[in-house]
Amino acid sequence: MSSQALLASQLADFVAKRLFRDQASVDLGFELSGPMALEQAEDMLAWASIRIPGADGETLVRAWTPDLPGISYSVVEIVTDDMPFLVDSVTSELTREGRAIQLVAHPLFAATRDAAGHLTGVEELDGADSKKGLIPESWMRIHIERDFISDDLRELVAGVARVLADVRKCVNDWSAMRTMAIEVSGDLRRVPPVGIDPVDLEESIALLEWLTQDSFTFVGFKEYELLQVEGEDALRPVPGTGLGVLRANAEQDLSESFAILPPAVRARAREKTVLVLSKANSRSTVHRPAYLDYIGVKKFDAQGNVIGERRFLGLFAARAYTDSVTEIPVLRSKYHRVEKQLDYVAGSHSAKDLEAFLDTYPRDELFQIDVDPLAQIAKSVLHLQERRQTKLYVRYDPYERFVSSLVYFPRDRYTTALRLRLEAILRDAFGGIHVDYTARVSESVLARLHYVIHVPSGAEILRPELAELEARLTIATRTWMDEYQSLILGSGNSELIPIYVDAFPESYKEDFDPSVGVSDSRIIETLEPGELALDLYAPVVTDSRELRFKVIRVGPAMPLTKILPILERLGVEVLDEHPYEITRKDRASAWILDFGLVLPSGEIFCADTLFVRFEAAFEAAWHRQIESDSFNSLVTRAGLTWQDARLIRAYARYMRQIGSTFGQGYIEMVIVENAEITRLLIEFFRVRFDPKFRGDREAESGTAREQFESALAMVPSLDHDRILRLFWSLIEATMRTNYYTETSTVAFKLIPSLIADMPLPRPAHEIWVYSPRVEGVHLRFGAVSRGGLRWSDRREDFRTEILGLVKAQEVKNAVIVPVGAKGGFFAKHLPDPALDREAWMAEGKSSYQDFVRALLSVTDNIVEGVVIAPVNVVCHDPDDPYLVVAADKGTASFSDLANAIAIEENFWLGDAFASGGSAGYDHKDMAITARGAWESVKRHFFEMEIDTQRQEFTVVGIGDMSGDVFGNGMLLSEHIQLVAAFDHRHIFLDPNPNAASSFAERTRLAALSRSSWVDYNTELISAGGGVFPRSAKTIVLTQEAKDALDFDTEADTCTPDLLINAILKARVDLLWNGGIGTYVKASTETNVDVGDKANDPIRVDGSDLRVHVIGEGGNLGLTQLGRVEAARGGVRLNTDAIDNSAGVDTSDHEVNLKILLAPLVRDRSITRARRDELLHSMTDAVSDLVLADNINQNVVLSNARAGAVRLVTVHQRMMRDLERKELLNRAIEFLPDDAELDTRRSAGEGLTSPELAVLLAYAKIEVTKELNAVALGAHAWCDQIVIDYFPQAIRQRFHTEILTHSLRAEIANTVLANELINIGGVTFVFRAIEETGASTVEVVKAAYAAMQVFGIPALWHGINTLPENVSARARTALHLEVRRLLDRSARWFLQNRGSGIDIDSEIAGFAQSVREFSGGVPKALRGQESERFERLSQRFIDAGSPKEIADQAASGLDVFSLLDITELSRALDADMTEVIELYFELSEHFDVDQLLVRITGLPRGDRWTALARQALRSDLYSVIAELTGGVYAATESGSATGRISRWEEKRAEGVARTRSTLDEILQVEDIDLATLSVGLRVLRNLVAQAT
Repeated sequence: MSSQALLASQLADFVAKRLFRDQASVDLGFELSGPMALEQAEDMLAWASIRIPGADGETLVRAWTPDLPGISYSVVEIVTDDMPFLVDSVTSELTREGRAIQLVAHPLFAATRDAAGHLTGVEELDGADSKKGLIPESWMRIHIERDFISDDLRELVAGVARVLADVRKCVNDWSAMRTMAIEVSGDLRRVPPVGIDPVDLEESIALLEWLTQDSFTFVGFKEYELLQVEGEDALRPVPGTGLGVLRANAEQDLSESFAILPPAVRARAREKTVLVLSKANSRSTVHRPAYLDYIGVKKFDAQGNVIGERRFLGLFAARAYTDSVTEIPVLRSKYHRVEKQLDYVAGSHSAKDLEAFLDTYPRDELFQIDVDPLAQIAKSVLHLQERRQTKLYVRYDPYERFVSSLVYFPRDRYTTALRLRLEAILRDAFGGIHVDYTARVSESVLARLHYVIHVPSGAEILRPELAELEARLTIATRTWMDEYQSLILGSGNSELIPIYVDAFPESYKEDFDPSVGVSDSRIIETLEPGELALDLYAPVVTDSRELRFKVIRVGPAMPLTKILPILERLGVEVLDEHPYEITRKDRASAWILDFGLVLPSGEIFCADTLFVRFEAAFEAAWHRQIESDSFNSLVTRAGLTWQDARLIRAYARYMRQIGSTFGQGYIEMVIVENAEITRLLIEFFRVRFDPKFRGDREAESGTAREQFESALAMVPSLDHDRILRLFWSLIEATMRTNYYTETSTVAFKLIPSLIADMPLPRPAHEIWVYSPRVEGVHLRFGAVSRGGLRWSDRREDFRTEILGLVKAQEVKNAVIVPVGAKGGFFAKHLPDPALDREAWMAEGKSSYQDFVRALLSVTDNIVEGVVIAPVNVVCHDPDDPYLVVAADKGTASFSDLANAIAIEENFWLGDAFASGGSAGYDHKDMAITARGAWESVKRHFFEMEIDTQRQEFTVVGIGDMSGDVFGNGMLLSEHIQLVAAFDHRHIFLDPNPNAASSFAERTRLAALSRSSWVDYNTELISAGGGVFPRSAKTIVLTQEAKDALDFDTEADTCTPDLLINAILKARVDLLWNGGIGTYVKASTETNVDVGDKANDPIRVDGSDLRVHVIGEGGNLGLTQLGRVEAARGGVRLNTDAIDNSAGVDTSDHEVNLKILLAPLVRDRSITRARRDELLHSMTDAVSDLVLADNINQNVVLSNARAGAVRLVTVHQRMMRDLERKELLNRAIEFLPDDAELDTRRSAGEGLTSPELAVLLAYAKIEVTKELNAVALGAHAWCDQIVIDYFPQAIRQRFHTEILTHSLRAEIANTVLANELINIGGVTFVFRAIEETGASTVEVVKAAYAAMQVFGIPALWHGINTLPENVSARARTALHLEVRRLLDRSARWFLQNRGSGIDIDSEIAGFAQSVREFSGGVPKALRGQESERFERLSQRFIDAGSPKEIADQAASGLDVFSLLDITELSRALDADMTEVIELYFELSEHFDVDQLLVRITGLPRGDRWTALARQALRSDLYSVIAELTGGVYAATESGSATGRISRWEEKRAEGVARTRSTLDEILQVEDIDLATLSVGLRVLRNLVAQAT
């Protein structure tokens, strides 16, 4: 680097350090030590490198805006000779330009420059620099606010340069101007003017001398001659006399302006006074921006005439304003003259008061005012003393440029508002354009305002009547409160004065008349804290659509963020807002908000009621009686009430829940834009549901529809049309509503099937509940239905969630009396549970209670056996009193709340309304849900020949020990080896668990009132395990953990989600789900399909599962497709509806027990406490009844799985039949379509267990529905069914009550359907109907008769309770034999008794014969039939079955023949034993058994093949019975073989033919229907020859 470059760099560094010294980097926008600072200094050095210094030197000024990110300032830079007044003059100019100053850097340098002005050096300036010949320079850098509109800074630079030029002039001429003042004073002293008062002359000379003693900042000087120009006085500047800003070519030549002054003012130029003291028209550009002080010294000729003026312009220094008037020339003279005029004695008290008064008098004004007016003002003010009154003093500027006004008024009334009010009065009175003021507020009772009112240049000052003006000012200074108190006293409410004396803020007083304040005070006194007073009013002068709206409330301030949206959504535009806090003494503050509003354009419906409706709507929105959205604008746009808007909103919210594709905002727009149609919708609703309507509802509804259709035809938009029609459809589909019951929570009972495009499945009934606090739905598939109420967290689609649950509930409820139902609600104003869980829970409970009350409000009641409709509810549907709810997710402890409401409302079910309350069965204490699901687990393992109660098995699970299902489930076997589990908080891992110690630890945890996996004793966890928080970033993976889970990974750590994923995929025996959430889907599904976003990261596919068994204690743990995929992969599982049905089953028993006992409690036959004790005593009995249902459902599914492949075509036909009846939608239930079934059949597969579980439920649902339709259970033969439903302990005691139970028919029908299908199988009823053409009711009656005749239930129970060493396969074989007996015996009753079957008669007619002779049937068997029996019985015995059960099962189809034999014996009046022997002898003789085997072996194929098989079988049984009768009748008594021989001898040819044909048929290997038909025909031919 060259020496010159090095020097430049050093200079730049020196300048930068001083230029930015003490500045913050954050203000500069760059680092002080960074390159940017140096670069800025280098740039300034380069710019300032050439400047001519000196008195007439150059001033460099520039301005620019840095092009740097984040910089929001512009820079003004100045380099000039150092001189006074630079900084304050420049900053004043920048302020005048309206630029906010952010930073001022003003280093002083000692610069060296060559003759051409080139900068050669810069040093620190010290006191000696000027002596060294260095140039003191001021380098200024000023940051000002950036103008983002324009970066053009040229005018600003010009203004600054102009000011700096003035400063230079003043500084350069300072000495000359001061010397001129000294010379002028000397001239006056040497040559005193003729005719001048000596005292005045001396004071004038003294003032000039005083000015030169640093009492005056000289800005300009010029000398003028007083001449006559065209007969008028004029002042002409004397050339060459100007100094400072009045140098030659200065901006103003005052002679011109002086010449145009009024004559009276021009005359003052000739007055024989030495001094003229005044203010100039312009402000100073030097030092401070005040109006320049004007000091004129007149020149006189020898005769004492005024011939000119020497004028000084400048600014009085501070001492001119601070020194006493007695120390300042001219002012001290004025003081003494005033003192003399007022006749005050020097040194007296009055004289001191006068001095004090003049010391505080506006000093500028004191210099200018004459003695006489000053004395008058002083006398008046001193006379005022401490009087509280208003006084005005005015002085007109002699040159007509301004008016000086002093206003005195009571100090306590001084406010900015008053100052501005007085200013406005004075400006208006004097025609002013600009007003300056100073205020003095001291300890005196009077305050003083000094106004200087400037008038336009050349204009004449207005001169109002001062007394009148003073009166106006007096009124203006009279306080608002003075008037308020006067009005209060006049109204007789004087007690309000001390309360409101200081209550109203000044802003209120400015905006409202005191009379309004009185009215508002009275209103406030009537308000309770939080209560609103509202007033929509029209201002005195306003546009017809402009209104004002006042809101008054006692209490804390009302947030605008809450109020403004309410107003805007009421359809008005808010123009302005004025808040006022009314601070009452010793009472809570009140707030008044006043808004300026503009009504929407267009027609204003019902304008006469607008104010009332608007105020009511605002109050409703404020108190959250309605939500604040655009529907509220219907109040202003459609002439509706807020209640009408709430109605429309409620239906709109329902539209969103049922899947409307239109957004809420769009729906609001459509409704508001079509105000007339919206009014028609409201009218239609009123006609349908207003209880006060007295017209013809049907006729008026028709008229409304016509008007609606006509109006809709004018709507151009198809989307608008669709939305408006949907509103109409929803109202039409509504059967009931509580809308007219003055409730805050509105309920609508709808028929979903009447609503187009409703999502499937469509429940039979639906209740939609809406309020600003809560929304909810209750879906029911029938009149008698039951299901839990869920606290949902899905605001926008909770109905979708509930619809999914109710589908599962409908399937689950197949085992209980009510059909499926489900409710759900969303609480819309929940606090944050992380901040206040108690408040969160309290709001949830309150929302739940509102929801429940709404449900009951549209539900019928039963009073003394009579159904009573709800009050003020118009019903368009049949009686509907059965509404039963239960706990669900989020509402586990809420049943008592629901029951309390039911009791409060006198609902007929009382505390049977919601099961699971404190007076009901505690499912967790009973462990009933877990125990029910465990029956499924045991069955699956039993089929694998594993005994879960005796053999150890590995488990992974979802949940923790504090949970009902998981915790109780993990205590149901001491042989559980729990390898891993997780819940939403932790992951538990025990790679090699000890069954005994871990069971004991789980038992301990379960006994705690609250626990998590963290409470598990980690010392009991095997090596490599532990408890890990799910919030951890990573978890260490041990080899033991990898081995236990069969987790194939090389990593030593993983995320919690990945570990859970591995747990779900673990190769263990059991996956036990006791949690909430969906963790398994199908590989064909997406996470979006699942709809459980929280568990997306951990979810696995069904094909990924490697467990052997899944127990679904929790709901929705797997998707149905996920279950099917897992089942097809070899996993054993059912569905959640099967596994965890024990909970609903228990609740149903509880409800029905309470219904049973309710009349006894009401008539006080038993007390409520005794009833509760009785219920509690039956806990174990109810558990046994419920678990029996779980066992039976697992048995029927086990049997169904065994026959799934064989019956695949039957299942297919059954599903088609259900679809044809619109009872089933295969797609919704995820059942395979025909193409899929054909594929499976070809692959040797049938329905999976989860699919069979669904079909099982639908089979039961359909049968129960058909039985309920005819109330079959009401028949006397069902009495025992109903009795057996209840626990043994009350069957005898409450026998009559049981038989008269209000749901006895439904109970019997449910039990009948379940028992029949559990034994007969999923397809039993369907096949019977298909093969016989009978109805469901006929099939059930026939089957029930058959079961009672043959004792099938007892035999079935015997098989189910066989010793555990009897395998599942053996049991299934036993069950199959019993089913075959039921199949054939039921069909026998259908074919032989038809629809008129008399159950009691048939049982009485056959049961005795069966009991008496069934044991002898095996002995009556002959030949191959006997061998077949022995072989089958022995196989059962070998499998572990007792001989009795083995024989009963093996002989079932033989015993079935006792029906024909009994009928035959009665017809022949024959001995049963003989007929039995003959029957079976003939059967063996003609190979009937072999033919039956061949018929059974025929492929099932389609329906017609099935019918043909059944027809062949039935005909064959008929033939052998008829043949037996013929042989018996045609022969004499004797042995069976003898009878047959004698009979054949007479028919040898026909018998031979028959024998030959049958032998030939039985030799055919692939026998078909035609072949067997021939065999049957030849046998029937033989029958024809029997007699």
